[in-house]
Amino acid sequence: MRPGFSCGACILLLGSKFVLDSRNSGDSFLGHICDAAGNFVPADTVPPPLTSRQLGDWMPYHSLQEFETAEFLYRKVQISAGDIDKLMHLWGLSLTQHGDAPPFADHLDLYSTIDKTPVGDVPWQSFSMKYSADVDPVSNPTPWMDATYTTWFRDPRTIICNMLGNPDFKDEIDYMPYREWKGPGDADEIAKDETMHGSTFIPVILGSDKTTVSVATGQNDYYPLYASIGNVHNNVCHAHRNAVAVIGFLAIPKTTKKHSDDPRFRKFKKQLFHSSLSRILSSFKPGMSVPKVVQFGDGHFRRVVYGLSPYIADYPKQVVLACVIQNWCAKCFAYPDNLDSGEGGLRSREVVDTLCEEVDSGVLWHEWGVISDVIPFTNDFACADIHQLLAPDILHQVIKGAFKDHLVAWVEKYLEKEHGKTCAKEILDDIDHQIAAALPFAGLCRFPQGHGFSQWTGDDSKALMKVYLPAIEGHVPQDIIRCFWAFHEFCYIVQQDTIGEDTLLWLSDCLESFHCYQKIFQDTGSRFNGFSLPRQHTLCHYLMLIHLFGALNRICSSITESKHIKAVKEPWRRSSKFNALGQMLLTNQRLDKLAMSHSDFTACRMLDTSYISDHFAYLERSCARNIHALADELGVLNLPRLVQLFLFDQLLADDTHTFDNVPLSACPRFEGRVKVFSSAAASFYAPSDPSGVGGMRHEHIHATPSWRQGPARNDTVFVNTASEDGINGMEHTRETFPCALVHWFKAIVNEPNPDTGMWMVQPSFHADSSRELSIIHVDTIIHACHLIPIFDSDFTPENLTLHNVLDIWLNFYVNRFVDHHTFEIAS
Repeated sequence: MRPGFSCGACILLLGSKFVLDSRNSGDSFLGHICDAAGNFVPADTVPPPLTSRQLGDWMPYHSLQEFETAEFLYRKVQISAGDIDKLMHLWGLSLTQHGDAPPFADHLDLYSTIDKTPVGDVPWQSFSMKYSADVDPVSNPTPWMDATYTTWFRDPRTIICNMLGNPDFKDEIDYMPYREWKGPGDADEIAKDETMHGSTFIPVILGSDKTTVSVATGQNDYYPLYASIGNVHNNVCHAHRNAVAVIGFLAIPKTTKKHSDDPRFRKFKKQLFHSSLSRILSSFKPGMSVPKVVQFGDGHFRRVVYGLSPYIADYPKQVVLACVIQNWCAKCFAYPDNLDSGEGGLRSREVVDTLCEEVDSGVLWHEWGVISDVIPFTNDFACADIHQLLAPDILHQVIKGAFKDHLVAWVEKYLEKEHGKTCAKEILDDIDHQIAAALPFAGLCRFPQGHGFSQWTGDDSKALMKVYLPAIEGHVPQDIIRCFWAFHEFCYIVQQDTIGEDTLLWLSDCLESFHCYQKIFQDTGSRFNGFSLPRQHTLCHYLMLIHLFGALNRICSSITESKHIKAVKEPWRRSSKFNALGQMLLTNQRLDKLAMSHSDFTACRMLDTSYISDHFAYLERSCARNIHALADELGVLNLPRLVQLFLFDQLLADDTHTFDNVPLSACPRFEGRVKVFSSAAASFYAPSDPSGVGGMRHEHIHATPSWRQGPARNDTVFVNTASEDGINGMEHTRETFPCALVHWFKAIVNEPNPDTGMWMVQPSFHADSSRELSIIHVDTIIHACHLIPIFDSDFTPENLTLHNVLDIWLNFYVNRFVDHHTFEIAS
């Protein structure tokens, strides 16, 4: 039997809040405050100071200027050591005549100052391992058997304590479970211990993903290990605000091609990985059975209990983590040639350990997909089951896997089989043309040459997913369109910030529809081997995973992949490339110290973080300065009349009189000065999308006669037209009204298209064919809208581009899938 602790129920997550999967723990982890000795104190107790720093104490810096210079040079622009020396020399020359000196003498002075930072200092440590099995002295041992493999790490418990004590998170962290899900299973073993009651549970989220920094200069691979906590809200992780930290760089055993398939080498690689994880995470063990006292960002002390929570990894790494055979599911025992049969029960630590004790290793391999001679790292921790802890990988399994590698590829096979290679290429060219004609939108990658390129990133796959469905309509059967619609719905639902019971029913219906309509690929011969694909099969487990983890958008590998940039790729580029890892470790340590210093100074009110947070910020352009000149410039001759109606609506309208039924003579006249702006920066709450503080997201809405020295760009927007939410009660001055001239679009029918699930709209015109124009207050603008043309089976006109599509096309879809906020608005 495999060694390890006995396993009770697992402690997991729920969206931006976290949840305990048990029957008896709801009243246990209440996050009561205590003193530094761990004694509970009244809830109204004033917290002790979070820092001993006094106002004006910039230690180890001498002034605000020194700190901001260090932060700007080292973190923001990442200037090289030589350039720092040059900059300080030039700076010094300009200050010498005034008897002053630059903030730092040279790069060594700058680095030394950062290194003296007393907060956020978590030094790097290392340990080494090597192959220890008996080697036949007669046969020559291979090089990998004699090599020593070094793993670098930082104490993860200290890093987690720094996260908990970060004052930036004090309003975006949960100290107690938000909701208890009473699913089937054993009672939580941890919550049975009365010494745990009143504590704060800290679910530790892990993630690892090998990354390559350079191929041209040799295969430079690094294997970072990341950690986060389930208590912080989703938007904190999305905003990359140091809620995800690199805690280690794992060793990567390599050998010659001749020995790469040696079973001993393959087993050693897997066991080295698990043994390294167990060693790195061992500092959590004392805090898993006995509460530890930690000071949080709000200043209060709390008793905390640690537990392993979701592990973020793509499918190949999930296979290694779960110790299963390739093409088997890491969650259940379904056979790889019939994954969706529903006949395989769920894997669990208890079941697998029993199998390893009772069943021959060969039978385990072939009949159960279990690698019995590798011990998962979770066996060294109480209440940890790797099969439950594996998080769903939305990026690699769903978006890059099921969508890009499966569905998009099958569409191309369908076209080739149905129309022949030559005609299929012409159709694919037309699809590419339609994709290239998609209007610009904030955060939307463009495909000016279509989607026929080989090197795909995660962002590329996400962008194609947003515009692909309308582009193939008319070229493929209705069932393929509905298959993509059901799949898109599923993907966007599982990435929502909040998921309720109704959402789960919706998700289940989408999955059922996807499996139903997907059969057309098999019926048409585009897919011969069925749909027993591991990455698609994981979709069947998503409802269970949502019950365990809650909202899944903060435990996706896209978060760890984005962290690669700051933790691996940028530090590598800053290094000398010779023995780069040591330099990369030091860079990460200094960046953490700068981040902690920033938080510390902010908590002491020593940094000015105030900013104007209006709903809209504007960028003025030079043009007409009165309403009549502006009417001539825009070619809207009735603009003065529209302004009068707008002013009546803002100043005089009531329940019985609006601009719709008032004579123009009753409207205020306007002869004042106007200012014209080319864009507005909108701020709105969108926690399901990558967002910033408090779930707020910012985007620019454009209305400019020339975009990037090219043709005009006029964005489309959602407008709140409900009278009860009008702007009469909003604050404004008598002198200034921020407003926008809009051309209205109207719905073609009163329901979404039954095949794509998108609303259909068209430009609105008066009876005399003139455009239906209005002036609206900018506060009625909800969010940018993305329109995409409704294409048919005819090939797209060659003159259609993203610059003229709004002018020459008549019917459009409201693209629900352009971002998650739009998906919620237009659903």
